[in-house]
Formats: sequence, structure tokens, C-alpha cells
Amino acid sequence: MPLLIVPVVILVLLVLWLLLLPLSLWQRYRLGKARRKAWPWAVRLNSWVLLFSAGLFAASMALTGLWWPGALGYALAGMGAGLLTGVVGLWLSRFERTPQGLYYTPNPWLVLTLTLLVAARIAMGFVEMWRYWQGRDALSMLPVLDHASLFAVAGLLLGYYLSYTWGLRRRLPPRRS
Repeated sequence: MPLLIVPVVILVLLVLWLLLLPLSLWQRYRLGKARRKAWPWAVRLNSWVLLFSAGLFAASMALTGLWWPGALGYALAGMGAGLLTGVVGLWLSRFERTPQGLYYTPNPWLVLTLTLLVAARIAMGFVEMWRYWQGRDALSMLPVLDHASLFAVAGLLLGYYLSYTWGLRRRLPPRRS
């Protein structure tokens, strides 16, 4: 009897995740477009951690290319697009220098676009899973819907935040010695 509890708990967690997914995407959008303070220590730490993450991501995609052909290409293309999107995001953001520090407000349309991109990729994953369970062909007949496109979306988001954080770092006042 106790072994039956494990699948029930897993099923409950899955249903809870599915129910809370729209709320989490809404929160991501709502908080993503909010005005916030650029804490210098956090921006500097985040910029280096994201740079390390980008290197680790590229290395893992090179390894993943052994199982999914094109994974590295999709990931690097997504990262390149993300770096450019981050520059555009910096250009569209509003910055305010106050006596309390630097404040910035990301562009809500860009935040909405990125959030909808994540939602679309999640929905496409569910469609792929449903088609697989039905025994139908996958949607990967179209190159954009290939499984490796997930890596392109991940690369785009990582590249965007990497570029945005390094650009934000350049806007910080210089450190006092």
C-alpha cells in the first residue's frame, strides 16, 4: 500500500504544476516589466555567473550534439539572437539615476514577447508529447519545431540575460576604492 502513495504524489505534483504554470508565466511577465533597483554587487555577481553559465551551456550543447544532431547549432544561433535581443532590450529600457542608486524598467513589450516565446515552447512540448502518445509523427518535419529548437529558446534566453546584465553592469557607477 505505501508504494501506491508514490505515484499518487507524483501525479498530484504534476497536476499542481500544470495548474500553476499559467500563474507562474503571468508572474514572470508582471515582475519582468517592473521597475527595480540595480544593486551593484548583485549585477556584478550575476554577470559573471551568467558568463560561466553560457560557457557551460555551450559545452553541454556540444556534448548533446552526439544524441541530437544540430543541438549546438541551434543553441549558438539562439544565443546569438539572444545577445542581439539583450542589446535591443537595453536600448528600450528606461534608466533612472537617483541618490539611492540606479533604477531600471525593462520594456514591457519585449518582456511579453519573451514570456510568450517560453509559453509557446512549453505548449509545443505538450503537443509533441501528445502526438507521440497517439503514435503519430512528430512535428519535427518543420525545422523550427525540431526537438533541438528547445535549445535555441534556451540559448536565446541565456544570451538575452547575459547581454542585458553586462550592459546593465556598464551603466553602474564605478567602484569606490
